[in-house]
Amino acid sequence: MYGTQSKRDLALELQSQFQILRPSIHARRANLTVKFQDLYGFTVEGNVDDVNVLNEVREKVRQQGRVWWALEASKGANWYLQPQVSSISEGIVLKSSLKLSNLANAITLKKLIRKGIPPVLRPKVWFSLSGAAKKKSTVPESYYNDLSKAVEGKVTAATRQIDHDLPRTFPGHPWLDTPEGHASLRRVLVGYSFRDSDVGYCQGLNYVAALLLLVMKTEEDAFWMLAVLLENVLVNDCYTNNLSGCHVEQRVFKDLLAKKCPRIAAHLEALEFDVSLVAPEWFLCLFSKSLPSETTLRVWDVLFYEGAKVLFHVALAIFKMKEDELLLTHQVGDVINILQKTTHHLFDPDELLTVAFDKIGFMTTNTISKQRKKQEPAVMKELDQRLRRLNSLRSEDK
Repeated sequence: MYGTQSKRDLALELQSQFQILRPSIHARRANLTVKFQDLYGFTVEGNVDDVNVLNEVREKVRQQGRVWWALEASKGANWYLQPQVSSISEGIVLKSSLKLSNLANAITLKKLIRKGIPPVLRPKVWFSLSGAAKKKSTVPESYYNDLSKAVEGKVTAATRQIDHDLPRTFPGHPWLDTPEGHASLRRVLVGYSFRDSDVGYCQGLNYVAALLLLVMKTEEDAFWMLAVLLENVLVNDCYTNNLSGCHVEQRVFKDLLAKKCPRIAAHLEALEFDVSLVAPEWFLCLFSKSLPSETTLRVWDVLFYEGAKVLFHVALAIFKMKEDELLLTHQVGDVINILQKTTHHLFDPDELLTVAFDKIGFMTTNTISKQRKKQEPAVMKELDQRLRRLNSLRSEDK
Protein backbone atom coordinates (compact mmCIF):
# COMPACT_ATOMS: atom_id res chain seq x y z
CA MET A 1 0.00 0.00 0.00
CA TYR A 2 2.79 2.40 0.81
CA GLY A 3 5.19 1.52 -1.98
CA THR A 4 7.98 3.89 -2.84
CA GLN A 5 6.71 6.83 -4.86
CA SER A 6 8.68 9.58 -6.50
CA LYS A 7 8.04 13.18 -5.60
CA ARG A 8 6.51 13.63 -9.05
CA ASP A 9 4.15 10.65 -8.63
CA LEU A 10 3.01 11.88 -5.23
CA ALA A 11 2.45 15.37 -6.58
CA LEU A 12 0.40 14.02 -9.48
CA GLU A 13 -1.68 11.90 -7.10
CA LEU A 14 -2.33 14.90 -4.89
CA GLN A 15 -3.22 17.06 -7.89
CA SER A 16 -5.76 14.50 -9.07
CA GLN A 17 -7.46 14.55 -5.66
CA PHE A 18 -7.79 18.31 -5.40
CA GLN A 19 -9.96 19.36 -8.28
CA ILE A 20 -11.01 23.00 -8.44
CA LEU A 21 -14.71 23.36 -7.66
CA ARG A 22 -16.47 25.51 -10.28
CA PRO A 23 -20.06 26.58 -9.49
CA SER A 24 -22.26 27.51 -12.45
CA ILE A 25 -22.55 31.16 -13.55
CA HIS A 26 -26.17 31.17 -12.37
CA ALA A 27 -25.18 29.90 -8.93
CA ARG A 28 -22.39 32.47 -8.66
CA ARG A 29 -24.70 35.35 -9.55
CA ALA A 30 -27.51 34.32 -7.23
CA ASN A 31 -25.23 32.99 -4.47
CA LEU A 32 -27.39 29.88 -4.39
CA THR A 33 -26.76 26.73 -2.39
CA VAL A 34 -24.69 24.28 -4.39
CA LYS A 35 -23.96 20.61 -3.84
CA PHE A 36 -20.61 18.94 -4.48
CA GLN A 37 -18.57 15.97 -3.32
CA ASP A 38 -15.57 16.46 -1.06
CA LEU A 39 -12.33 14.48 -1.22
CA TYR A 40 -13.80 11.56 0.74
CA GLY A 41 -17.04 11.20 -1.21
CA PHE A 42 -19.39 13.10 1.11
CA THR A 43 -22.01 15.33 -0.47
CA VAL A 44 -21.57 18.86 0.84
CA GLU A 45 -24.02 21.74 0.64
CA GLY A 46 -22.76 25.30 0.72
CA ASN A 47 -22.98 28.63 -0.99
CA VAL A 48 -20.51 30.01 -3.49
CA ASP A 49 -18.49 31.64 -0.70
CA ASP A 50 -18.07 28.21 0.88
CA VAL A 51 -16.83 26.83 -2.45
CA ASN A 52 -14.31 29.66 -2.73
CA VAL A 53 -13.05 28.90 0.77
CA LEU A 54 -12.65 25.23 -0.10
CA ASN A 55 -10.70 26.08 -3.23
CA GLU A 56 -8.37 28.33 -1.21
CA VAL A 57 -7.91 25.59 1.40
CA ARG A 58 -7.08 23.03 -1.27
CA GLU A 59 -4.46 25.32 -2.74
CA LYS A 60 -2.89 25.63 0.72
CA VAL A 61 -2.85 21.84 0.97
CA ARG A 62 -0.99 21.64 -2.33
CA GLN A 63 1.59 24.10 -1.02
CA GLN A 64 1.88 22.19 2.24
CA GLY A 65 2.33 19.00 0.25
CA ARG A 66 5.45 20.45 -1.35
CA VAL A 67 7.00 20.82 2.10
CA TRP A 68 6.33 17.17 2.88
CA TRP A 69 7.64 16.06 -0.54
CA ALA A 70 10.84 17.98 0.10
CA LEU A 71 11.29 16.21 3.43
CA GLU A 72 10.50 12.85 1.83
CA ALA A 73 13.09 13.51 -0.86
CA SER A 74 15.85 14.83 1.42
CA LYS A 75 15.34 12.73 4.56
CA GLY A 76 13.62 9.60 3.35
CA ALA A 77 10.05 8.30 3.44
CA ASN A 78 9.98 7.96 7.24
CA TRP A 79 11.90 11.10 8.15
CA TYR A 80 9.54 11.85 11.05
CA LEU A 81 10.64 8.63 12.77
CA GLN A 82 14.38 9.10 12.29
CA PRO A 83 16.88 9.70 15.16
CA GLN A 84 17.20 13.41 14.40
CA VAL A 85 13.64 13.80 15.63
CA SER A 86 13.95 14.09 19.42
CA SER A 87 11.21 13.83 22.03
CA ILE A 88 10.07 16.56 24.40
CA SER A 89 7.26 16.62 26.93
CA GLU A 90 4.61 18.04 24.61
CA GLY A 91 5.54 16.38 21.34
CA ILE A 92 8.42 15.80 18.99
CA VAL A 93 10.56 18.50 17.42
CA LEU A 94 13.04 18.50 14.60
CA LYS A 95 16.63 19.32 15.49
CA SER A 96 17.94 22.59 14.13
CA SER A 97 20.17 20.67 11.74
CA LEU A 98 17.11 19.59 9.74
CA LYS A 99 16.60 22.35 7.19
CA LEU A 100 14.55 22.74 4.06
CA SER A 101 15.53 24.79 1.03
CA ASN A 102 12.19 26.59 1.02
CA LEU A 103 12.09 27.39 4.72
CA ALA A 104 14.27 29.94 6.49
CA ASN A 105 14.22 28.37 9.93
CA ALA A 106 14.13 24.89 11.34
CA ILE A 107 10.54 23.69 11.61
CA THR A 108 8.87 21.59 14.21
CA LEU A 109 6.93 18.51 13.40
CA LYS A 110 4.14 19.80 15.59
CA LYS A 111 3.76 22.94 13.50
CA LEU A 112 3.97 20.94 10.30
CA ILE A 113 1.18 18.62 11.41
CA ARG A 114 -0.98 21.53 12.54
CA LYS A 115 -0.74 22.89 9.01
CA GLY A 116 -2.06 19.59 7.72
CA ILE A 117 -0.80 16.23 6.53
CA PRO A 118 -1.27 15.77 2.76
CA PRO A 119 -4.11 13.28 2.15
CA VAL A 120 -1.80 11.03 0.15
CA LEU A 121 0.57 10.66 3.12
CA ARG A 122 -2.05 10.78 5.86
CA PRO A 123 -2.53 6.98 6.21
CA LYS A 124 1.12 6.12 6.79
CA VAL A 125 1.86 9.21 8.91
CA TRP A 126 -1.11 8.52 11.16
CA PHE A 127 -0.27 4.84 11.41
CA SER A 128 3.31 5.57 12.45
CA LEU A 129 2.97 8.60 14.73
CA SER A 130 -0.22 7.51 16.53
CA GLY A 131 1.38 4.32 17.83
CA ALA A 132 -0.86 2.05 15.75
CA ALA A 133 2.09 0.49 13.94
CA LYS A 134 3.82 -0.27 17.24
CA LYS A 135 0.62 -1.74 18.70
CA LYS A 136 0.13 -3.96 15.65
CA SER A 137 3.73 -5.18 15.87
CA THR A 138 3.13 -6.67 19.33
CA VAL A 139 0.76 -9.37 18.04
CA PRO A 140 1.01 -12.04 15.33
CA GLU A 141 0.67 -10.74 11.78
CA SER A 142 -2.56 -12.69 11.28
CA TYR A 143 -4.21 -11.19 14.40
CA TYR A 144 -6.93 -9.20 12.63
CA ASN A 145 -7.82 -11.94 10.15
CA ASP A 146 -7.88 -14.53 12.92
CA LEU A 147 -10.06 -12.29 15.07
CA SER A 148 -12.49 -11.61 12.22
CA LYS A 149 -12.86 -15.34 11.52
CA ALA A 150 -13.22 -16.22 15.22
CA VAL A 151 -16.12 -13.81 15.82
CA GLU A 152 -17.94 -14.43 12.53
CA GLY A 153 -21.53 -15.41 13.17
CA LYS A 154 -21.45 -14.64 16.89
CA VAL A 155 -24.34 -12.55 18.23
CA THR A 156 -24.05 -10.22 21.22
CA ALA A 157 -25.75 -7.04 22.39
CA ALA A 158 -22.90 -5.15 20.71
CA THR A 159 -23.30 -6.90 17.34
CA ARG A 160 -27.06 -6.29 17.38
CA GLN A 161 -26.53 -2.57 18.01
CA ILE A 162 -23.84 -2.42 15.31
CA ASP A 163 -26.22 -4.03 12.79
CA HIS A 164 -28.86 -1.47 13.75
CA ASP A 165 -26.47 1.45 13.26
CA LEU A 166 -24.79 0.42 9.99
CA PRO A 167 -27.45 1.86 7.62
CA ARG A 168 -27.56 5.05 9.72
CA THR A 169 -23.83 5.69 9.39
CA PHE A 170 -23.29 8.43 6.81
CA PRO A 171 -26.34 7.42 4.70
CA GLY A 172 -25.94 8.25 1.03
CA HIS A 173 -22.17 7.94 0.97
CA PRO A 174 -21.17 6.24 -2.31
CA TRP A 175 -19.14 3.50 -0.58
CA LEU A 176 -20.01 3.45 3.11
CA ASP A 177 -23.71 3.15 2.35
CA THR A 178 -23.34 0.00 0.24
CA PRO A 179 -23.36 -3.70 1.15
CA GLU A 180 -19.58 -3.77 0.76
CA GLY A 181 -19.12 -0.68 2.92
CA HIS A 182 -21.49 -1.97 5.60
CA ALA A 183 -19.71 -5.33 5.69
CA SER A 184 -16.28 -3.73 6.02
CA LEU A 185 -17.40 -1.35 8.77
CA ARG A 186 -19.16 -4.19 10.58
CA ARG A 187 -16.03 -6.35 10.65
CA VAL A 188 -13.97 -3.53 12.15
CA LEU A 189 -16.56 -2.66 14.82
CA VAL A 190 -17.44 -6.26 15.70
CA GLY A 191 -13.78 -7.20 15.83
CA TYR A 192 -13.01 -4.42 18.27
CA SER A 193 -16.09 -5.20 20.40
CA PHE A 194 -14.57 -8.64 21.06
CA ARG A 195 -11.04 -7.27 21.54
CA ASP A 196 -12.24 -5.00 24.36
CA SER A 197 -15.38 -6.31 26.03
CA ASP A 198 -15.40 -3.39 28.49
CA VAL A 199 -16.02 -1.02 25.60
CA GLY A 200 -17.86 -3.48 23.40
CA TYR A 201 -19.64 -1.06 21.13
CA CYS A 202 -20.89 2.45 21.75
CA GLN A 203 -22.90 4.60 19.38
CA GLY A 204 -20.54 7.18 17.95
CA LEU A 205 -17.81 4.67 17.23
CA ASN A 206 -19.56 3.80 13.96
CA TYR A 207 -18.87 7.30 12.61
CA VAL A 208 -15.28 7.28 13.85
CA ALA A 209 -14.53 3.86 12.38
CA ALA A 210 -16.24 4.75 9.09
CA LEU A 211 -14.06 7.81 8.60
CA LEU A 212 -10.97 5.81 9.55
CA LEU A 213 -11.85 3.29 6.83
CA LEU A 214 -12.06 6.04 4.22
CA VAL A 215 -8.65 7.41 5.20
CA MET A 216 -6.71 4.22 5.90
CA LYS A 217 -8.07 2.31 2.89
CA THR A 218 -7.77 -1.14 4.52
CA GLU A 219 -9.88 -2.69 7.26
CA GLU A 220 -6.86 -3.91 9.20
CA ASP A 221 -5.22 -0.49 9.36
CA ALA A 222 -8.55 1.12 10.31
CA PHE A 223 -8.94 -1.48 13.08
CA TRP A 224 -5.53 -0.67 14.55
CA MET A 225 -6.16 3.06 14.33
CA LEU A 226 -9.41 2.53 16.23
CA ALA A 227 -7.53 0.44 18.80
CA VAL A 228 -4.83 3.03 19.43
CA LEU A 229 -7.43 5.76 19.57
CA LEU A 230 -9.50 4.05 22.27
CA GLU A 231 -6.60 2.50 24.19
CA ASN A 232 -3.97 5.23 24.07
CA VAL A 233 -5.17 8.56 22.66
CA LEU A 234 -8.53 9.18 24.31
CA VAL A 235 -9.46 9.22 27.98
CA ASN A 236 -10.33 5.88 29.59
CA ASP A 237 -14.00 4.90 29.92
CA CYS A 238 -15.16 7.34 27.26
CA TYR A 239 -17.09 4.59 25.47
CA THR A 240 -17.96 2.20 28.29
CA ASN A 241 -21.59 1.46 29.22
CA ASN A 242 -22.07 4.41 31.57
CA LEU A 243 -19.98 6.80 29.41
CA SER A 244 -18.25 8.00 32.58
CA GLY A 245 -15.24 9.25 30.66
CA CYS A 246 -17.45 11.30 28.35
CA HIS A 247 -19.24 12.83 31.36
CA VAL A 248 -15.87 13.75 32.84
CA GLU A 249 -14.79 15.38 29.57
CA GLN A 250 -17.96 17.47 29.52
CA ARG A 251 -17.34 18.75 33.04
CA VAL A 252 -13.72 19.56 32.21
CA PHE A 253 -14.88 21.37 29.08
CA LYS A 254 -17.40 23.41 31.06
CA ASP A 255 -14.63 24.52 33.45
CA LEU A 256 -12.30 25.35 30.57
CA LEU A 257 -15.03 27.38 28.86
CA ALA A 258 -15.46 29.46 32.01
CA LYS A 259 -11.70 30.00 32.19
CA LYS A 260 -10.92 30.61 28.51
CA CYS A 261 -14.17 32.30 27.41
CA PRO A 262 -15.62 33.83 30.62
CA ARG A 263 -18.06 36.20 28.90
CA ILE A 264 -19.58 33.40 26.85
CA ALA A 265 -19.75 31.05 29.84
CA ALA A 266 -21.49 33.65 32.01
CA HIS A 267 -24.02 34.46 29.28
CA LEU A 268 -24.79 30.80 28.61
CA GLU A 269 -25.22 30.12 32.31
CA ALA A 270 -27.75 32.97 32.49
CA LEU A 271 -29.65 31.30 29.64
CA GLU A 272 -29.43 27.95 31.48
CA PHE A 273 -27.61 26.46 28.52
CA ASP A 274 -25.54 23.39 29.36
CA VAL A 275 -22.65 22.13 27.25
CA SER A 276 -24.16 18.65 27.40
CA LEU A 277 -26.53 19.81 24.66
CA VAL A 278 -23.68 19.80 22.11
CA ALA A 279 -20.55 18.32 23.68
CA PRO A 280 -21.45 14.57 23.74
CA GLU A 281 -21.63 14.38 19.94
CA TRP A 282 -18.39 16.34 19.60
CA PHE A 283 -16.47 14.16 22.06
CA LEU A 284 -17.97 10.76 21.14
CA CYS A 285 -17.89 11.23 17.37
CA LEU A 286 -14.70 13.32 17.48
CA PHE A 287 -16.43 16.01 15.37
CA SER A 288 -17.00 13.56 12.49
CA LYS A 289 -20.77 14.24 12.52
CA SER A 290 -20.41 17.98 13.06
CA LEU A 291 -17.57 19.33 10.94
CA PRO A 292 -17.03 18.82 7.19
CA SER A 293 -14.90 15.72 6.66
CA GLU A 294 -11.85 17.58 5.35
CA THR A 295 -11.90 19.83 8.43
CA THR A 296 -12.48 16.86 10.75
CA LEU A 297 -9.43 15.09 9.38
CA ARG A 298 -7.26 18.14 9.92
CA VAL A 299 -8.37 18.02 13.56
CA TRP A 300 -7.54 14.31 13.64
CA ASP A 301 -4.08 15.02 12.18
CA VAL A 302 -3.31 16.90 15.39
CA LEU A 303 -5.33 14.57 17.65
CA PHE A 304 -3.29 11.50 16.71
CA TYR A 305 -0.07 13.38 17.39
CA GLU A 306 -0.81 15.64 20.37
CA GLY A 307 -3.54 13.70 22.14
CA ALA A 308 -7.05 14.29 23.46
CA LYS A 309 -6.35 17.84 24.62
CA VAL A 310 -6.87 18.81 20.98
CA LEU A 311 -10.60 18.09 21.33
CA PHE A 312 -10.85 20.76 24.04
CA HIS A 313 -8.91 23.27 21.94
CA VAL A 314 -11.27 22.75 19.00
CA ALA A 315 -14.48 22.75 21.06
CA LEU A 316 -13.45 26.01 22.74
CA ALA A 317 -12.52 27.51 19.38
CA ILE A 318 -16.01 26.87 17.99
CA PHE A 319 -17.51 28.91 20.82
CA LYS A 320 -14.80 31.57 20.59
CA MET A 321 -15.28 32.08 16.85
CA LYS A 322 -18.93 32.99 17.39
CA GLU A 323 -18.53 34.92 20.63
CA ASP A 324 -20.25 38.11 19.40
CA GLU A 325 -23.26 36.22 18.03
CA LEU A 326 -23.59 34.02 21.10
CA LEU A 327 -23.60 37.02 23.41
CA LEU A 328 -26.66 38.37 21.58
CA THR A 329 -28.74 35.22 22.03
CA HIS A 330 -31.79 35.11 24.28
CA GLN A 331 -32.81 31.46 24.04
CA VAL A 332 -31.07 28.12 24.32
CA GLY A 333 -32.36 27.14 20.88
CA ASP A 334 -30.61 30.13 19.32
CA VAL A 335 -27.29 29.01 20.84
CA ILE A 336 -27.68 25.50 19.44
CA ASN A 337 -28.61 26.83 15.98
CA ILE A 338 -25.54 29.09 15.87
CA LEU A 339 -23.21 26.27 16.91
CA GLN A 340 -24.71 23.79 14.45
CA LYS A 341 -24.61 26.25 11.55
CA THR A 342 -21.03 27.17 12.42
CA THR A 343 -19.74 23.61 12.55
CA HIS A 344 -21.52 22.50 9.38
CA HIS A 345 -19.96 25.35 7.39
CA LEU A 346 -16.46 25.32 8.87
CA PHE A 347 -14.76 24.57 5.58
CA ASP A 348 -11.54 26.37 6.52
CA PRO A 349 -9.59 24.18 8.98
CA ASP A 350 -6.79 26.75 9.18
CA GLU A 351 -9.20 29.32 10.59
CA LEU A 352 -10.48 26.84 13.17
CA LEU A 353 -7.05 25.59 14.23
CA THR A 354 -5.59 29.11 14.39
CA VAL A 355 -8.26 30.08 16.89
CA ALA A 356 -7.91 26.73 18.70
CA PHE A 357 -4.20 27.08 19.35
CA ASP A 358 -3.38 30.79 19.08
CA LYS A 359 -6.42 32.46 20.63
CA ILE A 360 -7.51 29.83 23.15
CA GLY A 361 -4.02 29.69 24.59
CA PHE A 362 -1.71 27.04 25.94
CA MET A 363 -3.07 23.92 27.63
CA THR A 364 -0.95 20.96 28.65
CA THR A 365 -2.01 17.34 28.80
CA ASN A 366 -0.93 17.32 32.44
CA THR A 367 -3.21 20.24 33.31
CA ILE A 368 -6.20 18.56 31.68
CA SER A 369 -5.39 15.27 33.42
CA LYS A 370 -5.52 17.08 36.78
CA GLN A 371 -8.89 18.56 35.83
CA ARG A 372 -10.18 15.09 34.97
CA LYS A 373 -9.10 13.68 38.32
CA LYS A 374 -10.82 16.60 40.02
CA GLN A 375 -14.11 15.88 38.23
CA GLU A 376 -14.12 12.08 38.41
CA PRO A 377 -15.51 11.69 41.98
CA ALA A 378 -18.52 13.92 41.26
CA VAL A 379 -19.25 12.11 38.01
CA MET A 380 -19.05 8.67 39.59
CA LYS A 381 -21.29 9.78 42.46
CA GLU A 382 -23.85 11.16 40.01
CA LEU A 383 -23.81 8.01 37.89
CA ASP A 384 -24.15 5.84 41.00
CA GLN A 385 -27.18 7.84 42.16
CA ARG A 386 -28.70 7.54 38.69
CA LEU A 387 -28.19 3.76 38.73
CA ARG A 388 -29.77 3.49 42.19
CA ARG A 389 -32.83 5.43 41.03
CA LEU A 390 -33.13 3.23 37.95
CA ASN A 391 -32.89 0.03 40.02
CA SER A 392 -35.48 1.39 42.44
CA LEU A 393 -37.92 2.08 39.61
CA ARG A 394 -37.37 -1.39 38.21
CA SER A 395 -38.08 -2.92 41.63
CA GLU A 396 -41.34 -0.97 41.90
CA ASP A 397 -42.47 -2.23 38.49
CA LYS A 398 -42.06 -5.88 39.48
